[in-house]
Amino acid sequence: MDVGGGIAGKLWNKFRSESVFVNYTPFFVCLAAGNLSADSFHHYISQHVHLLNAFAHAYELAEECADDDEDKKAIRNLRKYVQAKLKSHDSLVREWGFELPEERSLTNATVKYTDFLSATASGRIEGERVPGKLATPFEKTKVAAYTLGAIAPCMRLFAFINKEIQALLDPNDSTHIYKKWIDHYCSENFEAYAFRIEELLDTLSISLTGEELDVIEKLYHQSMILEVDFFSSQPIIQEAVVPLSRTLDPAVGGELSIFCDFDLTCTAFDSSAILAEIAIITRPKADPDGSETQLARMSSADLRSTWDALSAQYTEEFEQCVESITTTETAETFSYEGLCEALEQFAHFEKAANSRVVQSGVLKGLNQEDIKRAGQRLILQDGCKGFIQKIMKNENLTAAIHVLSYCWCGDLIRSALSSGDVKALNVHSNELSCEDSTTTGEIIKKLESPMEKLQAFNNILNNKDKDGQHLTVYIGGSVGDLLCLLEADIGIVMGSSPTLRRLGEQFGISFMPLFSGLVAKQREVVEVGSSNWKRLSGTLYTVSSWDEIHAFILGTAIQKFIIQVLVLQV
Repeated sequence: MDVGGGIAGKLWNKFRSESVFVNYTPFFVCLAAGNLSADSFHHYISQHVHLLNAFAHAYELAEECADDDEDKKAIRNLRKYVQAKLKSHDSLVREWGFELPEERSLTNATVKYTDFLSATASGRIEGERVPGKLATPFEKTKVAAYTLGAIAPCMRLFAFINKEIQALLDPNDSTHIYKKWIDHYCSENFEAYAFRIEELLDTLSISLTGEELDVIEKLYHQSMILEVDFFSSQPIIQEAVVPLSRTLDPAVGGELSIFCDFDLTCTAFDSSAILAEIAIITRPKADPDGSETQLARMSSADLRSTWDALSAQYTEEFEQCVESITTTETAETFSYEGLCEALEQFAHFEKAANSRVVQSGVLKGLNQEDIKRAGQRLILQDGCKGFIQKIMKNENLTAAIHVLSYCWCGDLIRSALSSGDVKALNVHSNELSCEDSTTTGEIIKKLESPMEKLQAFNNILNNKDKDGQHLTVYIGGSVGDLLCLLEADIGIVMGSSPTLRRLGEQFGISFMPLFSGLVAKQREVVEVGSSNWKRLSGTLYTVSSWDEIHAFILGTAIQKFIIQVLVLQV
């Protein structure tokens, strides 16, 4: 969705990822499924009216602050749009097919949002001079820009989310009771309204300083957070499939086991290259006993050349392996047996590649402390570490996280993902053999194939209590994860690995965006009365970020407010 190249567009692009925490609320998942209860919708409508009034009041104050006549007129037109919507609100609700809700008092989330809008439009913002007297036209214009910065994300977010939902609907389906409401917020008229706000924000921000633009950014972000809070707090009186953690009942032994891969699922880069880089940079000049070796005599440049050759050979043989499998006839239906047979080729390939690394001596001479320090500095996927630590700290959820990885060093994984104030992380990976805290170059091989990963997965589950409600989620993004992804109750593919998709589709595996799958599951829960999460055989869910996983499993990730708005008595 292109919203232009001004400050409004830049801020939307920076914070749009947080829209997932609205998308994955029970309110929107149930609404998209078409089975949100009427009472929940009525409650939302009653709170939305309070927000509309707050927007109208904020526009009124912003108009008074604007210095330019054209800007005043533009803000006045925005206010008229909201006022017209308030006047036609009752008829619109009836047109959407609903009875008018009873008037209800404001919820805490609505109060926070309306107070924020009012305080911003009045110029009461921490870090700014409290302008009981807005002395100069520039000071007034600045407050007008701040106000538009606080309003803009709400409209853009609403248009964006409803278009996401509309894309899932059959345009010819007249049975979806919220379709008219969704179509209304996907209309060209509403899109034009959202764009006019963003265009005016860009105009009002032109003369602002860098410091003042920072204030707008913080207000914009806080408005997004308040929007998440608003929709997360909408009461749902029906069974909902999100967040997943709330569907598990601790009273009946409800337990969640989360499994994930490490390389390129948790990390931004493959860990093997990180370990090789440590070896090259910190290469010892001699063995601990003082005797020189061929490796010790190699220069860093020679060691790097050796590693580059190993990497090139790995890539070439991996591609050959994929080609040899995908040239066979594509399965018409899901073929687990065919997939397992094909993955045997990958098993032989991975084991041969590891043996070459050991023989090269590249991993010899690494200090364990250097490895741990590298792990602490490892670049992880956005949201990954926060999600893992939140799961591990959650005292209200019986859950465990297991990392299953081909990584050569478990210490690297532990130092990358763990934190001193949380319980130990369950890591299942290969290990580097050490003597006196220095690696010998040997790999203690535990996981080198998809089959060995699956065996580790099943071994962990076999040690679980068979009684009670137990749910498994596997998160991965490589070919080596395929069997575990299929075995788990919920298999989630992170990212868009073309090789994984190509191989999966070769054997009849289907890939479905997680949000689409949740909407379909929500329909199933209401229509069939089933909350059993076991997927259709051969179907995996896809996500593009850890925020989606966080929103699905834990729900909202409301952060502390970044800027304090001083809510004072007007």
